[in-house]
Formats: sequence, C-alpha cells, structure tokens
Amino acid sequence: MKLYRISALIERDMRKFFRSPALMLSSLIFPLVQLVVLGYAFGGKIHGATLAVVDEDHSVESRRVQEMFTGISAGPQTFRIIQYNSLPQATDDLRAGFVRGVVDIPHDFSRRYYQHDRPRVLFTEDNSDQFISSSILERVQDMTTELNTPDVSSRLDGQVELNIVEIYPYIEYIKYLLAGSVAMGIFITAMIGGGITYIDDKMRGLHEGYLLTPISKTELIGGLIGAGTLKAFMAGMSLTIIGGLIAGIPHIWDPVRLMYLALVVFVASVAMISLMFLVMVRIDDPLVPRAIFGVLNMLLFFPSGAVYPTEAFPSWLRWISVIDPFTYTVHALRNLTIKNTGFEGIYMDVLVLTGFSALMISGSIALFKRQL
Repeated sequence: MKLYRISALIERDMRKFFRSPALMLSSLIFPLVQLVVLGYAFGGKIHGATLAVVDEDHSVESRRVQEMFTGISAGPQTFRIIQYNSLPQATDDLRAGFVRGVVDIPHDFSRRYYQHDRPRVLFTEDNSDQFISSSILERVQDMTTELNTPDVSSRLDGQVELNIVEIYPYIEYIKYLLAGSVAMGIFITAMIGGGITYIDDKMRGLHEGYLLTPISKTELIGGLIGAGTLKAFMAGMSLTIIGGLIAGIPHIWDPVRLMYLALVVFVASVAMISLMFLVMVRIDDPLVPRAIFGVLNMLLFFPSGAVYPTEAFPSWLRWISVIDPFTYTVHALRNLTIKNTGFEGIYMDVLVLTGFSALMISGSIALFKRQL
C-alpha cells in the first residue's frame, strides 16, 4: 500500500469539496437550525398553563384549597388560575382546549372535612398532552399531600429536612441536545460528502480512471474514506464550537477539552464515513442513497439517546442503540460538553467507535469490486 497514492486521492477529493461552498454550508446549517429550534422548543419547564378552579362549597376550607392553588400560580407558576362558577362550563372549555385542567371543590367538601369522611377534590385533566398534564398533576399531588399532612409534634427534637444536592448546575435542553446535533452534522457530511459524492463520481465515470491505474482496492478505499473523514471532522468541530457557544457551554476553549472533543469527533467521523462507504460500495444508482437518507437518519439518530434517554426505550429499541455508532458519539460528546469528565468518560466510546470503523472498513474492502 502506497501512502502517496492515498494522499493524492484525498487531495483531489478535498479540492473538489472546497470548490463547493454550498455543499459545505448544507452540512452545517441543518444541524445548527435543529439545535436552536429543538433546543429551545423542548425540555423547558412547564409554566403558565391555564387551570380552571370551580368552588361549589364556598367555605373556609375550600378557600384554603384555592389559596394553595394561588400560591403555586404566584410561585413556581406551573399554571395560572381561572375561576369558574359552573363545572359544565369549565369542562366544556377543557374539551375545547381553553384550559388544561379543571379542579372541582364539591359542595359537600367542608361537611365531609369536619366529619372526617374523606373530603374529595376532583381533578380533570386534558391527557392529550402528556407533558403538560403530568406537570400539572405533579403540582396538584404535591398540594394534596401537603393538605393531608397531619398537625402533630415530631418524634425528634428538631425537624428532619431533605437537602438535595445537584452535582451539575441546571442543564438547559439545548446543552443536552448539542451532542446529538454534532453527531447529526458528522452524519450529514458523511452522507453528502462521502456516500453521495462517491456514487456521483462513479456515474460520471471518474472511477474508471482510478481502475486503469495500479491503485489497489485498499488504497482507493483508504483515500476515499480519508477524504470523507476530513470533511466530516471539519464539519463536526465547527458545529461543536459554534453550537457550544450558542448553547452556552462553559470553558469551550479549554485546550484539553478541545483535544478530547477533537479525538471523539475524529473517531466518529471515521465510523460514519466507513459506514456510509459500506452501504454505498455496491450501489450504482444515484437515486438510492438519496432515498435511504431519511431511513438511515431515523435509524441512527433517534435510538442514540440524542433526544430522549435510552433508559426509556423498549428492549428491542435498546438493541438498536447498542449497535448504533451515534449512541457512543452522543455519549462521549455529552460527557465532555456537559460533565467535562476528561478521558475517563470517553475512552470506552472511543474504543467502540474505533472497532466499529475497523469492521466497516474491512467489509468495504471485501465488497469493493476492482473491475467495472
């Protein structure tokens, strides 16, 4: 294997890449737009949801319940209160979507309270939106628990308090999504600048010239994968830095952190481009890679934990995440950008991606045809 032949192939492919600025920008714009839009559209705390309260009892105890709802409305602001005089009207507005939930304090609430006959408060939720309904329900359950807390003396001399310690500051969703957006940018560059470019060059007859030279299969594949890796690496590092600045990642310019980020982006680039080459190595129709782009994106991006933790997946989907190179890319990048763990948090992911790349490259060499 001659390295100068591989470097010549890389140089030719990179020159073509730099002459197409639209191709370069397309691999950056979509992941950045995805990061900004999804980062701020998902993951925020629910606040300002409308909640209808119907007081049919009009007693001291029912006013106490209303005061607790008003306190939540003024404090955490999970919801805002709208007073209704009619339960049917409140229910109609709930079905129409004007309110997100209805709390009904029935007319016998105070009587049952004084008779110790389990007074009830009816909560009707709009469960068509699980995110909002679960947030409101959590607040209502907390309030009910506080109402049910008995007024008795403690068994200890002092009150026992639970102090919650968060090892990291509050993590905005845009920071959580950054790793997935970088992995997406690497994948798009590998798909456009690697797989699709390879098929287009083959259709234009450029590979016929390669096959007339003494270049071996290994050298040709090494050159094409090397050029694709450089493209994906540049896109990945640009997205890491630009996306890190947009998301507000602290100390993004730390040299040690940048070195580890570059390592992860590099091995991820090799893994993605080698996967693309294995998929495209026997394809001749230029429409095929464009047709399977969306399928590959769906199969690789979402099972990786880029948007939602893999612990919530069913067992069959977890098996997909285990063999998905996106999974290890996202995990390593998230450890570096959010936790700043250092090498101990990424070495296993780097090893897996390296082994995956070796397997894909070996398969590409075995499947590549050295004839027209």
